[in-house]
Amino acid sequence: MNRIKSQLPILSPIIAIASALIVGAILIILAGANPIAAYTALFQESLFDYYGFGNTLTRMTPLLFTSLGVLIALKAGQFNIGGEGQIYLGALGSTLVGLYVQVPAFIHIPLGLFVGFLFGAVWGWIPGYLKAIKGVNEVITTLLLNYIAVNLISYLVQNPLKAENAPSPYSPLIAKSAQLPMLPGGLASGGIFLALLAAVILWILLQRTPLGYQITTVGFNPIASNYAGISVKRTIMLVMILAGGLAGLAGSCEVIGLKYRLFEEVSPGYGFDAIAIAFLSRGSVLGVVLASLFFAALRSGANVMQRSAGVPVTVVFAIQGLTVLFIAIGLALESKK
Repeated sequence: MNRIKSQLPILSPIIAIASALIVGAILIILAGANPIAAYTALFQESLFDYYGFGNTLTRMTPLLFTSLGVLIALKAGQFNIGGEGQIYLGALGSTLVGLYVQVPAFIHIPLGLFVGFLFGAVWGWIPGYLKAIKGVNEVITTLLLNYIAVNLISYLVQNPLKAENAPSPYSPLIAKSAQLPMLPGGLASGGIFLALLAAVILWILLQRTPLGYQITTVGFNPIASNYAGISVKRTIMLVMILAGGLAGLAGSCEVIGLKYRLFEEVSPGYGFDAIAIAFLSRGSVLGVVLASLFFAALRSGANVMQRSAGVPVTVVFAIQGLTVLFIAIGLALESKK
């Protein structure tokens, strides 16, 4: 019995994904299509086709960065709903470096990444400070900051940062020296390596360092942490800074590793997908990597599934939502035991 209980955290995400795919298959049948053909087209394109897999890795990069940010906040008992806004701020920081700083590439690229991290970190520090010092709920502040960030970028690319004679709101191209190299063969942005490196570093931080122990302890019991001499306020601000910085790197890689300019819509909702991915991972860094790959594969193969099997793209978003729903049900059932 104990062995079965110990396996539940591992089995729960698998069951949730399988259940979502089964319900998704029912929706596909109701849409008048063949679910086997639809899923074959979706995963064949996103995971086993060379360019399709490259597209999956490209979409996985911002998802992984932002999900890691949500995860480290969750470890300290904080809900970072502001990944979307932090992505936008990170993209802005890297754009400014790419447009207005002139240095060699070996300085320009790391500087662009650092400033992207810094801008996102500041956007994460604001709700962290308000929660730690003023007791303001971080869910509310991070959510509201999303709207400020999105509208700020919208204003900038329509006015001071708008490219000359641009048919739609976007900035000029950043300098070539600030552009992150692509993987061999143009498979994907080099940002995927940085995202995977961030996952390794975060795993080491959480599992092998005193700071990781402090973060986890605060998440389990902030009152006991205070008695143990751990500064709960400092820990909350730190994890929100790291969460914002990681999401900022997602926006940074979108600019310097993929689009090479700042668009009005930097993210198609990666910050909100990251919340689902973090919960799906059940607190595991490896789980975040695998869940990010799964969500990226869904996004990458959705259009091919629509073309080849006649299944609306909205079915993919329904599968994502169902996955989250089944995870929530699993958490609720476990909490009652």
